[in-house]
Amino acid sequence: MSSDVRPRRRPTLAQRTTLVITATVALAVLVAALLSIGLVRQAARTEARRSLAQQANVVTGLVDAAIPARTGQALRALRATSTPVARVQPNGTVRGDALAVAAAERGKDQLLAGQPVSLRFQAGGRTVIAEGRPLSEGGGLVLARAQSDAIGPAVRLLWRQLLALLVGLVVAVVAGVLLARWLAKPLQRMASAAHRLAAGERDVVLDPTGPQEVAEVADAVNTLSAELGFSEQRQREFLLTVSHELRTPLTAVRGYAEALADGVTEPESVPAVGRTLVAEADRLQRLVGDLLDLARLDAVDLRIDAVDVDLAALLADAEPVWRSRCGQGGQQLLVERPSAPVLVRTDPVRVRQVLDGLAENAVRVTPSGRPVVLAVRHETDHAVLEVRDGGPGLTDEDLTVAFERSELHRRYAGQRPVSTGLGLAIVATIARRLGGQAQAAHAPEGGACFRLLLPTVSAGEPGQTA
Repeated sequence: MSSDVRPRRRPTLAQRTTLVITATVALAVLVAALLSIGLVRQAARTEARRSLAQQANVVTGLVDAAIPARTGQALRALRATSTPVARVQPNGTVRGDALAVAAAERGKDQLLAGQPVSLRFQAGGRTVIAEGRPLSEGGGLVLARAQSDAIGPAVRLLWRQLLALLVGLVVAVVAGVLLARWLAKPLQRMASAAHRLAAGERDVVLDPTGPQEVAEVADAVNTLSAELGFSEQRQREFLLTVSHELRTPLTAVRGYAEALADGVTEPESVPAVGRTLVAEADRLQRLVGDLLDLARLDAVDLRIDAVDVDLAALLADAEPVWRSRCGQGGQQLLVERPSAPVLVRTDPVRVRQVLDGLAENAVRVTPSGRPVVLAVRHETDHAVLEVRDGGPGLTDEDLTVAFERSELHRRYAGQRPVSTGLGLAIVATIARRLGGQAQAAHAPEGGACFRLLLPTVSAGEPGQTA
C-alpha cells in the first residue's frame, strides 16, 4: 500500500529569523506602548493639576493685589483655554462659570475657612479637576477644568509615539527580512555545493562571503572539495597501479599457458615454464592477499585480541626465521633485544604481521653483505619495534609518504626491488588499529628505518646487540 503523504516542509532560516525578529520587536513595541500609556496619562494628570494650581495662585495674587486690569486679562485668558472660573463671596454666595461653580459649591466651606482646595470629581459624565485659593478679603477663587481637556495634548503626543513605534516595527520587520536573506543566501549556496559534491562534481569552489562563521563554513566546503578531489585522484592512481601489477603476471601466465596448450614449448623447457608460472602465481597471490588485508584492516569490525605480550620474546621467536632468510640472500642479520621483558597489551599475531612485513621489505632491498637489524626497546612511555636496513634508503620526501598506498612502488618500480606497494600501508593501518603509531626514518646503517610504537605495560631495560 503506497502513501502519497509528503513530509512536512520545515521553515527556512530566513522565515525563522524574520519571525523571531518580528516577534521580538512586536513584543518590545507592545511593552513600550503599555508602559507609555500608563506613564504618560499619569504624568499628564499630575501636570494638569500642577498647572491649574499655578494658575489659581497667579489669579488669586492679582485679585489680592487689587489690579483690576490685569485680573480681567487673566480671567479672559483662562476662559479662552476652557478653564472656567468662579468666585466665592465672603457671605458664601458663588458666582461664575457653571463648571467652576459646581466645584466651588463643593469646596466653599474650606475656602471660607481660609484653606486652599484641590478637587477631582465627576460632573456630566466627565472627570473634573479644580483648584481653589482663599482671598485675603474673604471668600475665594476657584478654577476648574475637564480632565480630558487638560491631558488632551499629552494624549495626542502619546498617539504620535505609538505611531512612531509602529513605524519602527515595520522598519524592523523589513530589516529582519533583509538580514535573514543575507544570512540564508550563502547557506543556500553551500547546500547546493554539497549536493553537487554528492553528485560527483569536484571543482566546486565557494566565495567565502557573509559573517565570519558562515565564511568559515564556506572555506570548510572548499577544503572538503579539494580533499575529495585529491583522495579520488590517489584512489585512481592506486587502482591503476594495482591493475598494472595484476596485468603483468597475468600476461606472463597467459602467454606461457597458451604456449603449453599449443604444444610449442620444448619438453626440456617445461620445468622452467612451470617455475615461472608458479612465481607469477605467487606474485598474484601476494598482491591479492595484500588487498584483502587492507580491506579487512579498514573494516570497522576487525577483531583485535589484546593480551599481555613481551616484545622481546616475540622478537626471539622471529629471529630464527629471518636469520635463515638473510642467510639465503647473503644479508647480515643483527638483533637488538633488551635483557628485561618489554610488556605491551596488544595482539601478538598483528604485531608479528608488522614485523614480518617490515623484515620482508628490508631483505628485499638490502644487497648481499649489508645488515638487516631487528630491534626492540623501551622508550619513556612506549615500546619500540624497529626494523633497519643497509639498503638504498629513502629521501626526506619519501619519508613523508612512505605509508601511503603504492607511493614508494610508483616512485621506485624498475629502479630497485619492490613488492606490491601495499605492505607499508598495511603496517600503518595495523599500527592505528592497535592504538600505536608507525614511523619512517633514516637508518644509521645507511638505509631505511621503520618503527612500530606501542604503549607499554611496564618499563623495560636498555637493549643489547646479538
